[in-house]
Formats: sequence, structure tokens, C-alpha cells
Amino acid sequence: MDANVIKVLRMPEVLDRAGLSRPTLYRMISAGKFPQPIKIGERATGWIDREVDAWVQDRIAARGGA
Repeated sequence: MDANVIKVLRMPEVLDRAGLSRPTLYRMISAGKFPQPIKIGERATGWIDREVDAWVQDRIAARGGA
């Protein structure tokens, strides 16, 4: 996959990748502890895949794992 390609993730995939419930995700976004979504339509939001993946990697690093 091209490193310059930006993929926008929708809610179900974000919840799956992050392992969070919807209320927890929104609580963490409000607290500044999870990447902010971007507006992709009038009633649609998404998240940048790299930002979500970096958040997951940060959680792994915080526990002392690779």
C-alpha cells in the first residue's frame, strides 16, 4: 500500500481497531485522549487510519510492550 494514501475509517472499523465502545470513544475524544474525527459529509464523520493506528501503538508502548 502506498504510504501517501490516506484512508478514512468509519465508526465500526474505528471501534473494532481501538477495542472501545461507542460511549467510551466519544468520552475519550471529548477528553482529548483519542484523535478527533473529521467531517466527510453533512451527517458523516470518519477518522484518519494513521491517527487511529498511532493511538493503538501508543497504548501498546504505554504497557511496556513492543
